[in-house]
Amino acid sequence: MVNNTTPPILVAEMSANHTQNIQLAKATIKAAKKANADAIKIQTYQPSCLTLNSDLEIFKIKGGLWDGYKLYDLYAKAMLPWEWHHELFEYANQIGIEIFSSPFSQKALELLEKLDCPRYKIASFECIDTDFIHIVASTKKPIILSTGIATQTEIEDALNICSKAGCTDITLLQCTSAYPAKITDANLLAMISLGKEFASFNVKWGLSDHTIGNLCALLSTALGASMIEKHFILNKDIKSVDHEFSMDAFEFTEMVKLIKEAHAALGNGELRKNEGQRNFARSLFITKRLKKGEILTKESVASLRPYAGLHPKYLKDVIGKRLKCDLDAGTPLCFEYLEN
Repeated sequence: MVNNTTPPILVAEMSANHTQNIQLAKATIKAAKKANADAIKIQTYQPSCLTLNSDLEIFKIKGGLWDGYKLYDLYAKAMLPWEWHHELFEYANQIGIEIFSSPFSQKALELLEKLDCPRYKIASFECIDTDFIHIVASTKKPIILSTGIATQTEIEDALNICSKAGCTDITLLQCTSAYPAKITDANLLAMISLGKEFASFNVKWGLSDHTIGNLCALLSTALGASMIEKHFILNKDIKSVDHEFSMDAFEFTEMVKLIKEAHAALGNGELRKNEGQRNFARSLFITKRLKKGEILTKESVASLRPYAGLHPKYLKDVIGKRLKCDLDAGTPLCFEYLEN
């Protein structure tokens, strides 16, 4: 099932890989451009947009990559300072790569609107926040909904809200909300299920990929994804809260190359013959010198390479036919040489 006729939009997700260093953030944007990403994505929030600064156990992460972190402290460490946004948007536009963001509050959205952010991503854990989705969808800009933890009903609710707000350009991303995600949990065929289940909303679909490596991205291309998002880091020497599941510039460049080759190899699905190699096919040839008036036999005509004479399917039809003219061995047989 093909989702679109062009290669997927490839999004480099900076996430926390700026390590709150603006020069590193700009270098990451430049590297994403050089790696042939179609867009760089950032996140726009302050810790208070997401959680409370509380020491209660419920606000602490148990297990996984961020075990023991308070939510507030993790977000404080990972956030992209708001005062950088204007400079980063200006820089990305200057070097010719699209930049957009995931907002996490109305205040964040207002900042991004002032920067003319071209599209918005709703993160997996916000996909169930219908009031916030309505605010974002009311901009009527393209929206990407990551479906990581949302139920089918919650996805439908989000799409109904987008539709009522006048947002018609919606991409649903299959996402496994684990960091990193296991290959065995990727469930890539769910992308196609999203497209079928919500076809009435005319959604596009793709992958927000938290697995290590490029396998899932390549498979998603073959399945028809219209967008693939991968966490992106300048190099593996940088240590951030996201570095363990982020793809570096070299890996991303290689992934882009392979994705474009994979998409080209898929073609358009039309059944067509390979005309360029057809000359190596068989056709009917005279196999020995014959005189005018002689009758063709199995010994004097055969189906051989190359494709220069009659189609092999006519072999039985020409046996027993009389020649109008002399023919040398190796002559491609044509109907014009035969009496009716």
